[in-house]
Amino acid sequence: MGILEIKNVGKRFGGLQALGDVNLSVAENTVHAIIGPNGAGKSTLLNCLVGKLIPDTGSVTFQGQSLLGRSPHEINQMGVSRVFQTPEIFADLTVFENVMIPCFAHRDGSFKLNGISAIRGQNDIKEMAEAILMDVNMIDKRDMTASSMSRGDKRRLEMAMCLVQEPKLLLLDEPTAGMARADTNNTIDLLKEIKEKRDITMAIIEHDMHVVFSMAERITVLAQGTPLVEDTPENIKGHPKVREAYLGEAQV
Repeated sequence: MGILEIKNVGKRFGGLQALGDVNLSVAENTVHAIIGPNGAGKSTLLNCLVGKLIPDTGSVTFQGQSLLGRSPHEINQMGVSRVFQTPEIFADLTVFENVMIPCFAHRDGSFKLNGISAIRGQNDIKEMAEAILMDVNMIDKRDMTASSMSRGDKRRLEMAMCLVQEPKLLLLDEPTAGMARADTNNTIDLLKEIKEKRDITMAIIEHDMHVVFSMAERITVLAQGTPLVEDTPENIKGHPKVREAYLGEAQV
């Protein structure tokens, strides 16, 4: 059984079937990519995983616990964090302040980390934030205002805000969207470093095949809300069903 299990998940919006009987297992401590043409159901599936949508049918479990019916905050506290297509940061705050924010849950100084409540002093929280900034190579930018940074650095900052919560599963929704190739390659390198340093599983939705084939250990291909193929990157390349989904016709 994988750390994330998706079984027979279906979702409709009126007469449109966005997902139809999706089955997917993500093994612990792996990088699993979910790809497919526009409209394949990738974002709908991701929204079902983080509590933004509730599937009409099926089940979604993380470490054996159901995610269905839970709020995005509850799912986050269980150890699931999401990086959005557009970085969600506090533009008027500094890099350091942004990373400290997820540490706090209550105004009295207590905070909740992966569902565990504790009381820590301000120095302990600062040390935690500094360690994360070191991990993502942003310690030299700690006093910069977030709005003044490049898109690549904003993405890096959002990852730091996720990592300070010590997630077991990191969901990445097109983490290199809108980036120049240099920033894309830097993001790939960063994600590889994070995976090496931390006991973390990653599920990635991505259109850039350079990113997918640089990182993924398993790939699931969706088309019209239904999984076509799940296999290793080597076997996905040139697969006739994948070619048909992307190009519109079977390739010999």
